[in-house]
Amino acid sequence: MSSEISHKIKQRKSANDVFITPRPLAKLAIDMVDHQEGDIWLDPFRNSGSYYDQFPTDNKNWCEILEGRDFFENNNFAWDTDVICSNPPYSILDKVIARSIELQPRVINYLIGINNLTARRIEIFNKSGYYLTKLHMCKVYKWYGMSIIVQFEKREGLDTNLISFDRMVWR
Repeated sequence: MSSEISHKIKQRKSANDVFITPRPLAKLAIDMVDHQEGDIWLDPFRNSGSYYDQFPTDNKNWCEILEGRDFFENNNFAWDTDVICSNPPYSILDKVIARSIELQPRVINYLIGINNLTARRIEIFNKSGYYLTKLHMCKVYKWYGMSIIVQFEKREGLDTNLISFDRMVWR
């Protein structure tokens, strides 16, 4: 069964990146953030509001390309952001990571496919001063494979990841 699904995903003509996060899973991701009073939260891929509607503050913002607020464009609203928390489109994850880092929040928390957490992507975060501080593995019914909530943080004195890795090709 899983090989059939994998084959269909590889052979598709266009990416289907609209996967609505179950509200309790979005809440779990939100609760992973050690937020501070006054933090500005951003959901860059709001869609159904699974995350945005549950943020622990009214000090929040959102993007949703289907509603004319593209995360990758300079929109006419405040970009001051302390926490980014969402489920990004996996097909453009490198672009999402670059834009997220560009905004310089203190916390970046994303739900991604487990195979999307690569050493190269961790290094991209690390080179920008962000380190992996939290990771939660989960399985969502009808989603392909395991997913993980990853949280990268940028703060004084933080210079190591929760996990170790190397880029060696072992033989």
